[in-house]
Amino acid sequence: MNLRVIKKDIEYFIEEFLDDCALFIALNPDKNGADINEIIDEAVDLYNELKDKVNHPTGSKRAYYNGIRKELFDRLDKLSEKLSETVTKLTSKE
Repeated sequence: MNLRVIKKDIEYFIEEFLDDCALFIALNPDKNGADINEIIDEAVDLYNELKDKVNHPTGSKRAYYNGIRKELFDRLDKLSEKLSETVTKLTSKE
């Protein structure tokens, strides 16, 4: 696994998630975006954590980077579910 590739993957996937959050806020300015902002903060924290982990590998690099990739997708899945629940909650109040 190429270190540059995993760094780009982290940037790309978290950026796409953040774009989804920003799109909801832009399309729904009348909704309270505080919950969405909390999710955005969690995504930024995830980005910072993973970038720090990538820059300080331990043990077998292949296994370490595969673990980081798995963590990226697992945690992004949880954030996506949280975003979906929040969007559903905010839009069902209409």
